[in-house]
Amino acid sequence: MKKTILLLALCLAACTARSPYVSIQDPMVRDDFEFADRQLRVLLHDTEAILDTTTLTEKTKVEPHSVKPDGSLVLVPPRGWTSGFFPGTMWYLYEMSGDEFWKEKAMKFTEYLESIKTYKGTHDLGFMINCSYGNGERLAHVPGYKEVMLEAARSLSSRFNPTVGCIRSWDHGAKWQFPVIIDNMMNLELLFWASEASGDPSFREIAISHANTTMANHFREDNSSFHVVDYDAAGDGKAVQFNTHQGYADSSAWGRGQAWGLYGFTMCYRKTGDPKYLEQAEKIAAFILSHKNLPEDSVFYWDFDAPDIPDAPRDVSASAVAASALYELSTMSADKGAAYLAAADKIVKSISEKYRSEPGANHGFLTHSSVGNLPGNNEISVPLNYADYYFIEALVRKDRLANGKPVVPAVN
Repeated sequence: MKKTILLLALCLAACTARSPYVSIQDPMVRDDFEFADRQLRVLLHDTEAILDTTTLTEKTKVEPHSVKPDGSLVLVPPRGWTSGFFPGTMWYLYEMSGDEFWKEKAMKFTEYLESIKTYKGTHDLGFMINCSYGNGERLAHVPGYKEVMLEAARSLSSRFNPTVGCIRSWDHGAKWQFPVIIDNMMNLELLFWASEASGDPSFREIAISHANTTMANHFREDNSSFHVVDYDAAGDGKAVQFNTHQGYADSSAWGRGQAWGLYGFTMCYRKTGDPKYLEQAEKIAAFILSHKNLPEDSVFYWDFDAPDIPDAPRDVSASAVAASALYELSTMSADKGAAYLAAADKIVKSISEKYRSEPGANHGFLTHSSVGNLPGNNEISVPLNYADYYFIEALVRKDRLANGKPVVPAVN
């Protein structure tokens, strides 16, 4: 009963106050941000209610991640790979609204993550730090944020193996010697930023080496990607296994993996100007957009080769990542820009119309119907914080394009 009253109060306050998003010209984008503003206040309330009764340490679960089948809220600790997405989403709301409330909350949840700057046990520091501290540094230049990001970049660089030419992904699993997953392309942006911010070329050199090695080994003739490539780090450094971990089969095209590659190589072209990265991004886009199993609404199945299509679960997170990447790619392509823009618009429209949570539902997560790891029977058709983050990022990019601004503003 108390929660129902709270939700009604939040909605009433939002409806009676002048919207801070009135400057957004596109009615759909404005409505999505107003919805996000209301929803995230619910998610904040439910998260802070847990944290208010918790002793906080670096291992405390502090960031909202998903919702369990029983309806309970799932939090992750700073070292959880998704820990940076919730503060990052709030930073985007601050960017679009100018509301100091979102800046204050974004800083609070960003700074919960400071301890991971020296953590060398993960390849995902780019996700964790760039989405949180990176957006904070770009938007608010908070003292100390730059130093946290540089230390995190040094920690991430420690996982680079020059024989292989890549950053190691997982430390677990007897199946692999030196596994590298396509997701790791998303962590390179932190390294490019670190070179720009520090003047140290080694970060950039590592990022380029990783991108080049991934481009050489992760992609099939049809330009789909493997999820996991294993390398012989003790020998000649060459690729020796080609597998999946979260997709349907070693030979299948895991939906989110295709989106990670599209986003990662688009970003690499922005950071380097090397045309081979643009070519790779366009090849991936062609694979996705022309695939016979791309649904009519363009919201991906969890795997393009799932055997139960058209009844296979959708993955909003994969589609949101792809939409955000396509908005950027639309500004880079001489002859396909309009097609990429239209494709991104179609995805975000579908998410907005069909995959948003009901107001106040799902503890305040913005979207539903994402898939974490279907083969592991984990997080199937649920809200996920990275789906929300990339959906909001895509909307930010859509708005920036409509206003003639750079689709991706500089962090420094």
